[in-house]
Amino acid sequence: MNAMTAYRLNQVPIQSLDAFLEHTNDKGDVVFLRALGEPPNVAETVRSLDQTMAERMRGGQCMYLRLPEELPKFTSLEDTTFYAKAYDSWRAGGGISLQTACANPQFSQVLGQATQEVLNRYQEIKAGVTETILKNFAAKLWFWTDRLLQALLPQWAQGRCVKVAADNVQKEQPYLFCYLLTLLGCDVLLLNTRGDINTKEHLKALSAPLALGPFGNSTLPSFLSPPPEPRKPVRLAHPDRPSASPSRPVHTQRSAPVRQAAPTRQAAPARQTAPVQRTASPSPLQEKSFEELASLASSIVMIAVHDDKGEPVATGSGIMIGRKGFILTNCHVVRGGCFFSVRIEDDEQVYSTNEVIKYNSNLDLAVIRIQRELSALPLYNGRKPLVRGQKVVAIGSPLGLFNSVSDGIISGFREIDGVDMIQFTAPISHGSSGGAVLNMAGDVIGISTAGIDRGQNINLAVGYESIRLFAKGFY
Repeated sequence: MNAMTAYRLNQVPIQSLDAFLEHTNDKGDVVFLRALGEPPNVAETVRSLDQTMAERMRGGQCMYLRLPEELPKFTSLEDTTFYAKAYDSWRAGGGISLQTACANPQFSQVLGQATQEVLNRYQEIKAGVTETILKNFAAKLWFWTDRLLQALLPQWAQGRCVKVAADNVQKEQPYLFCYLLTLLGCDVLLLNTRGDINTKEHLKALSAPLALGPFGNSTLPSFLSPPPEPRKPVRLAHPDRPSASPSRPVHTQRSAPVRQAAPTRQAAPARQTAPVQRTASPSPLQEKSFEELASLASSIVMIAVHDDKGEPVATGSGIMIGRKGFILTNCHVVRGGCFFSVRIEDDEQVYSTNEVIKYNSNLDLAVIRIQRELSALPLYNGRKPLVRGQKVVAIGSPLGLFNSVSDGIISGFREIDGVDMIQFTAPISHGSSGGAVLNMAGDVIGISTAGIDRGQNINLAVGYESIRLFAKGFY
């Protein structure tokens, strides 16, 4: 019996959540279950499930994971390159290398067989799948495995009790990732309170349905991991420094009719995002006056983009995010530039650089560096959710007018091309891209990214949560 087929799927009928919790895979049987609809007191039901599994984890009986509704996205070129190379090595006959260490060499074989099975299933439902599409999907599967199973992988062993619950899995790729987890020996429970998976019936049949009630729109409570057992103190390593990306930015294509004060993207319906863990220290709660907020313009820069002949071809804005010369801006601002000149308020010197340290075209974010010590603006730590109607101030250099200040409110929240965006009314124009959107305490809550030409004061900013993920290590 080979490594992958050692697990048999849904051999035992499961007719309740309690039965799922009590199931063991000591005979090689795993469960893939779709719990459909909302039971009475759905929040308490989910909390009870989490609490039961947390107690079992403390007792060493089992491992338990709750996957968020939105699985993580690639945020760096380094990660993309790593998994692309891992795929090429695997296709050439080598083992699969992940960033999280796994002491059991058998895991690479099991993961390889599971990945091939999932790719085969994916080809069944997608016409015209190319090798590049398969490579990208495999990279995403391994990236999710690395990020979501970090605590499990070093202890992986066949027959180990691992249970995974996932919130509202309705898209095919996350569904197939959950199927991959069953092939790695995990019992998987989909908490589909809002609707069933949208896919072909033969793929849906991989998991067994369990009706809990009618579909609703409740937000499931977040899972709080149990506190670890007391341990002797250890010395922590210094955080990794951000890795450098190629010095030339990527070329991105935009298609929607928004002016190039931002990436042109197709607007999508608003949605609520799950809360994420915060690590930054709170900044002062006291609101500043508009005059005090305007004084923060000294931490916003104007960026001129130069072509290969040294001629300026565009301007944009940037936000100081690190004392050692790091400046956050939009990817579309630096796209195609050969070098950049940076102006800082109350500094007569113009700083020239061709260092693009990091970029992400999907988030439309980039970091450049100049040789100067900077005064970074604080990034909002999410102590309270942002709300519509909240006052904001935007600072940038529209049309080359250095560090103009405008005020407005948050008018909505949008998801555009999979990226969470803040819609705000503070006026911006061409050249404002990369500027700061501040709350009234002076924290950066977003980076000005787009404006809709057909509307009046309909502007968009990439939110602080995406900035925090992208700029981790620079502050």
